[in-house]
Amino acid sequence: MKDKTIKTALIQLSMGNDIEENKKRLAENIKKCSRKGARLVILQELHNSIYFCQTENTELFDLAEPIPGPSTEFYGNLAYEEKIVLVTSLFERRAPGLYHNTAVVFDTDGTIAGKYRKMHIPDDPAYYEKFYFTPGDLGFEPIKTSLGTLGVLICWDQWYPEAARMMALKGADILIYPTAIGWESSDTQEEQARQLDAWIISQRGHAVANGLPVISVNRVGHEPDPSGQTNGIKFWGNSFVAGPQGELLAEASNDKEENLIVDIDLNRSENVRRWWPFLRDRRIDKYDEIVKRFID
Repeated sequence: MKDKTIKTALIQLSMGNDIEENKKRLAENIKKCSRKGARLVILQELHNSIYFCQTENTELFDLAEPIPGPSTEFYGNLAYEEKIVLVTSLFERRAPGLYHNTAVVFDTDGTIAGKYRKMHIPDDPAYYEKFYFTPGDLGFEPIKTSLGTLGVLICWDQWYPEAARMMALKGADILIYPTAIGWESSDTQEEQARQLDAWIISQRGHAVANGLPVISVNRVGHEPDPSGQTNGIKFWGNSFVAGPQGELLAEASNDKEENLIVDIDLNRSENVRRWWPFLRDRRIDKYDEIVKRFID
C-alpha cells in the first residue's frame, strides 16, 4: 500500500482572559509543531478564550465573531505560512441572536476546507452551553482536505456513538474531537477517576467500532467560576490519540501544557477493517427504531 502516514500535533494549553495573548501563544505552539514536521495540527475547543460557559451572561456573546472573520483570517494565514491542515474551534456569530460552537478546518493553502457546528449541546452546572449555542444544522459531514477526510466533532459529541458512526459511514479517515472538559473541585478523587476513565473509554470505543483513529484535544488548568456558585473547573487535559483498535498511540498529562506529536498510519484502518469487518455485518434492515427518543 502507498504510505498514508500523517504526522499530527495536538496542542493542549490553558487559556487566560486576554484573547490576543491566547492567540499569540497558540500561534507560537502551532509553529513549534510545524517545525517538528507536523502536517495536521489540532486545537482544543473554544481555544481563543477561557471556557466562558460556566455562567449565563449576555455580555459574553460579544466574544463571538462571524465566519469568515478576524479569527479565520488569523488561523488561515498560519495554515498557509506553515503549509499545514489546521483544525480550530470558534464561537460563531451567525446572525443577531444566533450563535454556534463551530470547528473550522483550514487546508494547507490557508483556505477554509469546511466547518462543523456542534450538534449535541450540554446544559449542566458549569457547562451552560444551551444558553450560548444553537444546535448545529450542517449535519455529520466529514471535511475533505489535502491530507485526508476529517470527521470533526466537538466535545459533548464524543459521548454519542451515532455521531462517530455517521462520520465513518460518510468516509471519514480520522475522528477528531476538540474538547473542553474537566472536574468540578468538589468531586471526590474516586469520582474524578471514573469520569476521566469513562471519557477515554467512550472515545476509544468509537475507534474500535468504526476501525478509525480518534484524536481528542482537551484544555488543561483551573478556570474559576466568575459567579462563585462553584469552585470552577479543573480541565483534565489527557489529550490523546487512539488507533483503530483503540490502542493508545499518545497521551498527554492531566496537569500541564504540552504538545503531542504522533504519526498516524491511515493504512492501519484498512487492515483493521479487513480483520474486523463491522461495517459489513451491520443489520441495516433492523435499525429503524434508532431514530426514536426512547423505545417504549
